[in-house]
Amino acid sequence: MPGMAAAFSAGGKAQGGKSASRLQAQLSAAAAQPAPQRNVPRRDPAPSRLAYRLQRLWLTPMVRVLTRVGLPILTVALALGLWLGNADRRAAILAKYEEVKTQIQNRPEFMVGLLKIEGAEPEIDQAIRAMLPLKLPASSFQLDLPALQDLIGGLDAVAAVDLRIRTGGVLEVKVTERVPAILWRHANGLELLDSTGHRVATLIARESRPDLPLIAGEGAEAHVPEALALLAAAGPILKRARGLVRIGERRWDLVLDRDQRILLPESDPVQALERVIALDRAEDLMARDFTILDMRNEDRPTIRLSATAVEEMNKIATGATKTRASR
Repeated sequence: MPGMAAAFSAGGKAQGGKSASRLQAQLSAAAAQPAPQRNVPRRDPAPSRLAYRLQRLWLTPMVRVLTRVGLPILTVALALGLWLGNADRRAAILAKYEEVKTQIQNRPEFMVGLLKIEGAEPEIDQAIRAMLPLKLPASSFQLDLPALQDLIGGLDAVAAVDLRIRTGGVLEVKVTERVPAILWRHANGLELLDSTGHRVATLIARESRPDLPLIAGEGAEAHVPEALALLAAAGPILKRARGLVRIGERRWDLVLDRDQRILLPESDPVQALERVIALDRAEDLMARDFTILDMRNEDRPTIRLSATAVEEMNKIATGATKTRASR
């Protein structure tokens, strides 16, 4: 019995070893075989129509800018609009802004405490100080320099003005005055005019400015440059000139002493006056006793003698007649 059992055990082990080896071989063969393929549907790599359109839209520069910049700004603006929709909040912000603004404007470095005027005569200086609506010290932010410049420039005696705020709180006003060049006599008195005909000031008496020439007549103030050109051309007879008179708003008469008058033409009066000066140099014309020298006709100048000269000429003519008769 023991021998049979041992043989059986040995046979069983041998039988079991062969079964195990066979099972392992089957498992290896099964593992070596490829796994059965599942019937899974393949995914299309192309995007959907909506995804394609969104992708194309995102590639547009304007859309990208609006999305990255415009959308945040719009969001912030909307939030601020909602927050500022309250009237009390707006009033508080404005009040705080005005308070800070006033504090900054009234700082010492922005205050103007001195007015300095240069280039003006004492009378003009006083007129400027009196007319400026300034209460110093004042903040430089409260000074309207263009308005002040227009105000000062409105004075007849001021040709140009420049306003600057200098360091140290000084408002500097540089004035260029008009230079009187001629006197204009009209129905209401005497006016000082500059070389352009602009009014400078009113003159009380002619004796106050004997150095300036005189013009008169309707519309004379509108032709000051021409009048100055005539006076410059008068040259040697300028000392005898009392002035120029505008006749009919068309032409000039040069009035001399001894009640003499030179009638100048409407066109080219300077050239006509230069002819008079040439005749005077050649024939001592201005020394003759005449009342009117008419140069209005360029081809035929005429001269009107005084009553004394006419009487003397008549005497000479009568004497010559008697002498001929006696012969």
